[in-house]
Amino acid sequence: MDRYSNPKAEKMYRGMLEKLDLFPFSFEYDGLKYDGFSKENFTEISRETAVEDKKEKTVVIFEFRDGLQIMLETAFYPSHGVFEWTVWFENKGKENTAVLSELKSTLRFEGKRPVLKGILGDLVNFYRPYSHDLGVIPVHFASNSGRPTHINFPYFNLEYGDEGVMLAIGWSGTWTADFNSDGVATEYTARSTNEIHTYLKPGEKIRTALFVMAPYSVRDENYATNFWRSWFIECNLPKENTAGDALKPFSTCCLSSDTGLPNSDGSISERFTTWRPSLEKMFAEQIKVDFRWVDAGWYTDSEGNTVEEDWWGTVGSWELDPVKWPGKTFRESTDFTKEHGMKTLLWFEPERVTNPEALEQTFGYKAAWAVSGVPGNKGIVSNIGIPACLKWTTERICKVLRENGIDMYREDNNSNPNAGWRFEDEHEGKSRRGITECKVVMAHYQLWDDIIACTLGHGGCGFVDSCASGGGRNDLESMRRGVPLLRSDADRTTTALRLSMTTAFEKWIPFCGANTKEKKRQLDPTGISDVYTWRASYLPILNVDSQFVQDPDQDFEILRFGLNEWKKISPYLLKDFYVLTPWHSQEDKSGFTVFCYYDNDAKEGVLQLFRMEDCPENTLFVKLPFAEESSDYLLTDEDTHEQKKYTGKQLKSGVCFDFDQPGTARVFWVKKA
Repeated sequence: MDRYSNPKAEKMYRGMLEKLDLFPFSFEYDGLKYDGFSKENFTEISRETAVEDKKEKTVVIFEFRDGLQIMLETAFYPSHGVFEWTVWFENKGKENTAVLSELKSTLRFEGKRPVLKGILGDLVNFYRPYSHDLGVIPVHFASNSGRPTHINFPYFNLEYGDEGVMLAIGWSGTWTADFNSDGVATEYTARSTNEIHTYLKPGEKIRTALFVMAPYSVRDENYATNFWRSWFIECNLPKENTAGDALKPFSTCCLSSDTGLPNSDGSISERFTTWRPSLEKMFAEQIKVDFRWVDAGWYTDSEGNTVEEDWWGTVGSWELDPVKWPGKTFRESTDFTKEHGMKTLLWFEPERVTNPEALEQTFGYKAAWAVSGVPGNKGIVSNIGIPACLKWTTERICKVLRENGIDMYREDNNSNPNAGWRFEDEHEGKSRRGITECKVVMAHYQLWDDIIACTLGHGGCGFVDSCASGGGRNDLESMRRGVPLLRSDADRTTTALRLSMTTAFEKWIPFCGANTKEKKRQLDPTGISDVYTWRASYLPILNVDSQFVQDPDQDFEILRFGLNEWKKISPYLLKDFYVLTPWHSQEDKSGFTVFCYYDNDAKEGVLQLFRMEDCPENTLFVKLPFAEESSDYLLTDEDTHEQKKYTGKQLKSGVCFDFDQPGTARVFWVKKA
């Protein structure tokens, strides 16, 4: 039996499929509410079940009213007892349907002492954890910007009775989640495309979010965390390549600060004369990473002119700047990189355009696709929900990727699109609220699918980078296609913030990255790069921050140290994760941060301990909850190689660790003897 298999959850899932009239989904149509899919109102016309990789997928199609066809797409994961569903609506008729609204999933969990745990989103909250006693007050979350993991975070851990459930809303648009308890049971209601109120024209098709329910049988936060991480890694992470290999940790480096040219933001300074010295110095110093990262500023503006400093206000052409990259010089740089065992990733921002009229004249874009004039909106949304706009965008991106042998697509989104979506809804006419969001989000998933097919087609990656001003697009549907190279833009600043984020974010989205320097401002070229900061930066994606030729004081020894130690630790970074000290905010540097990655199959792992910069204490007792009392364990100090033997009972009770001074990091290898 699998470690996390759950017969009770499987019985629950099969029961939901057998009694579709009780399925936990409801909607309103033409002013009437419909709960579930009863035979009285819905005619089942087909049902297909197939086993795909690690899941059993069932699709049920219903005829409803007025030519409206509804598809219920579900899946069950036997290894973990997790199930999910998405509901699709399609107008198969020749006339407009009546109005669809109030699309939501509602679940009820019986059990006393309900407590909701989770983290908030990026941006102002920086993944701050919360714990709410639902017996005291109901909890409401809403995300209305269109970047779904800024501010709030659509992943939840609901504990109740002696068990619990992990819940997720996979939708890279707007969403809400409500939790209410009456003392006996807790009701959870989840929506996507907030305030949707639209009819469908003939041929139109929309969908809900991916709703995920992951029940677990032991009310223990460590158990719940590692149950979720295990399912996320085994059943959700995109594949690495066409062979279907599992995604493995990798390292990157951006050369934008190593050009000797003015660099206002992004990679504005990179050009055909700058990359080779950096790479040659990198290779000479034996600090080769897996990916060369090329960020913003490589393209022309909307009129075809060179972009010297304003990368943000010149996006949209996706045409290589012929001044910065004349002839085939960019391809020469990617070929050189590949010849030396490295890959290349390239930055785009397809959901925003600048000067659409010029784009139309110069590059064949249609100004009618741009949603401009939105009150209070500083960006112009490109409506990829229009099929022709999606086609133009996809083709221009894939042309650059294909012609230059780019291995990974990096995407950004530096504006909140929902205001533009709603503005466009108004132009659609009465009773069309939410239609633009539905079409754009669906188109965006298609964009990523087509881009991944493109990069795979020339031997590149089976995944993309999910950046949207840092951590704005890390919903579960997106995480099945992408990974966050940086879980937050702010993760390029202090070590305290980095540790704070690791002890929160890693519980939910295991495959992510941070920077390797401590800096006052995110894009400063210089900063602190010592053992303490490097050890706080060890994540599945290691983003090496360095000036190889421009900094005369560059310490190459610390770069070699950090990269080599990360390589030793990286095999454990996708294993079980235990946070062994209380969470702290980015402002609090007065305590300890300790966490451990542990391979439950091999019975070994790595323990990382940090005495923070303002911590007055020099000793700390640490308990290892995964230790088996009847077994013995060896703890080996990575720095001194000193080895000590402990019983499992001692480790569960607590072991004392000493720290010479504040701002100190220690690493111990843990192995069952």
